[in-house]
Amino acid sequence: MSENRLQQLLGKGFSIAAGIGFVIGLGILRTPGEIATTINEPLPYMALWVVCAAFVLLSLLVVAELIAMTPRTGGIYALVAHAYGPYPGFLIGWSDWVANSASMALKAFVLAEYAALLEPRLAPYVKVVAILVSTCFAMLQLRGLRLGAAIQQFASAIIGLIVIALAAALFLGAFAAGGIADVPDAEVPRGNLSWVALGTVVAAVVYTYDGWYAPSYFSGEMRSGARAVAIGSLQAALIVAALYIVLNLAIVVSVPLGALVGHELALAGAIDAVYGAGAGTVVVIAAIFILLSHQNLQYMVASRVLYSLSTDGLGTQRATSVNDKGTPAGAVLITWGLTIFLIAIGEFLLLLSLVTIFFVAMYVGLVVGVFRLRRQEPDAERPFRAWGFPVTGYICATGWFAVAVFVAATQWKSTIYGLVLTVISIPVYLYLKRRRNLGAVRLTEEGGAQGET
Repeated sequence: MSENRLQQLLGKGFSIAAGIGFVIGLGILRTPGEIATTINEPLPYMALWVVCAAFVLLSLLVVAELIAMTPRTGGIYALVAHAYGPYPGFLIGWSDWVANSASMALKAFVLAEYAALLEPRLAPYVKVVAILVSTCFAMLQLRGLRLGAAIQQFASAIIGLIVIALAAALFLGAFAAGGIADVPDAEVPRGNLSWVALGTVVAAVVYTYDGWYAPSYFSGEMRSGARAVAIGSLQAALIVAALYIVLNLAIVVSVPLGALVGHELALAGAIDAVYGAGAGTVVVIAAIFILLSHQNLQYMVASRVLYSLSTDGLGTQRATSVNDKGTPAGAVLITWGLTIFLIAIGEFLLLLSLVTIFFVAMYVGLVVGVFRLRRQEPDAERPFRAWGFPVTGYICATGWFAVAVFVAATQWKSTIYGLVLTVISIPVYLYLKRRRNLGAVRLTEEGGAQGET
């Protein structure tokens, strides 16, 4: 391995692929069933998806200013550090790295479970399959940035086609049947819609759109600069919003929403209702492909976070190595080690719950960060200016704050975990900062001594 910096090898097409690939996950296959337990009337159901899409797009139109001002690899870490300074960046950066590693472990495990549904003989070896899958994608990353990017662009295109194909299948099924499929016992009694229930479904839909900031993880590796990353993020979010709205429209015109309740993969339940039992297996296959795609992209994302933290002296020197093919190889290997360890011990859900509150707070922070930089850096170059600002900023900050308060109140254990981790992180950050400063002094002294010689 060399000590090269990351290389600017990525084009705008990759930023769009990263956005699509990071957002479209199992959420869109599951969430319709979760919503249907509370909202099972087509009009409010569709309104929920449209309004949440508009809110996320509005948020991105604001945060795109911060993304375009931060031409550095690292994603959320780089954005938060730019807006608020080293310590907040450190806290969210390490949370992001851990969360991505835990997410990869979870998705590799779920992928292996779905594979066992298709081939029951794999059932006793779920952990082994998960470890092998994750290891293969880590090794692919070491083959170079171009390969990882090409895989992702291909995978994101296929994922988009999968969503379109599923929507088309439901529309065609409804057309052939002359309307909504007749599913016995599919109607769910509608009770009183409480604020907690409504908040839960809103949060579920918003999380299904989560990941719109994904291209920012690669800002320093884009040939066209950070403005292209901001534009690519917006284009990806628009594509995903359109795909989600069309797919959900296909659901409501083809099956009663009550038919989705109780299905782990609600979309599989919809396909079964239209085409008969067993037809939903195609959704399981689609889920496996999506999970494979996420292994590739999340290795790319997580390694960039660890690399950026480490180059700032807030990680390990071993994670700063970049091979001659543009991959932060040291960071990939360390990320692989943590991911495999989590698969082996099966504690990925605990880690994900530990950092949940940080990510909810992060959305508020990104929007407020635009206000902060407008005040602190009024003359800084802004390749992309927030649309409708400051009105849009106030709307988005208020919306995300409401989501954050709701999540903090309803997931109080995660809130407590977050507070404890914040307290623990302070002495760790101070130690790393002191070590970094001592290292800088040592290098200066050595340089001075060599100059005297």
